Amino acid sequence: MRAEGAEELALAGNLSSRFAEQSLLGRIGPLQVRLARDSEEIAAAQSLRFRVFYREMGAKPGTLQALEERDADRFDFVCDHLLVIDTSLPGLERDRIVGTYRLLPQERAVAAGGFYSDGEFALETLVARHPGRRFLELGRSCVLPAYRSRRTIELLWQGIWAYCRSHNVDVMTGCASFPGTVPAAHAEALSFLAHFCRAEDPWHVSARAGRFAAMDLMPAEAVNAKTALAAMPPLIKGYLRLGARFGDGCVIDHDFSTTDVLVVLPVEAISERYIAYYGAEAQRFAV
Repeated sequence: MRAEGAEELALAGNLSSRFAEQSLLGRIGPLQVRLARDSEEIAAAQSLRFRVFYREMGAKPGTLQALEERDADRFDFVCDHLLVIDTSLPGLERDRIVGTYRLLPQERAVAAGGFYSDGEFALETLVARHPGRRFLELGRSCVLPAYRSRRTIELLWQGIWAYCRSHNVDVMTGCASFPGTVPAAHAEALSFLAHFCRAEDPWHVSARAGRFAAMDLMPAEAVNAKTALAAMPPLIKGYLRLGARFGDGCVIDHDFSTTDVLVVLPVEAISERYIAYYGAEAQRFAV
């Protein structure tokens, strides 16, 4: 999306006060997770996203993105940026960033004119049905290949849970992606989500009419749960383990060469064993 220059400058001016409040959100061995503290660390996260999304996964950069070799849009200025840092690496901390996740709290989404996912899913209708709930959008998740392990995923979730606790988040949502732009290539996995994991009222939400692509590509009785789960991207499997449900319909994102689904995860629906697993450690970092 095109950024509005004056709006970006005004929003960027608020960064320094937010960054002054940031602290460590988690630690596993030499890996730490925390929020970006300044514009240079945000730029480093954008560069990491470019390496993963564009060089590795085949997304199509715009002219400015290609010149700067950064994945950036107008939402970056209102988001918090979760960083995984390998403290054992040499150099400055911004050179040690090995993973990132973008966090957009509801009040900042309102100030920015909506959530990023609004372009694909009717998220505003879901938010409107829950006026007493505080939503957090998760997006732009990526990790360098050498760090795509269970330990890194656990650290990211430790950081997200600490963030949710300290910001009183009630509902997590956001797009998650299957690779490629042909839903039929993921027929069994998408059908599993459609038949067995779809969000029902009051959490039902649909892909926008002009972008809706069917997910129920196989009848329910033909879906093998074991093979469907094995075919899921790790991020989506992680959401499922936590108790997430998914929107109705998927969306083909030709710019990023992905097939997107919408995750809906009320905090109250998170499995108790995962709250016990992440909560004890995350609580130390939630203040």
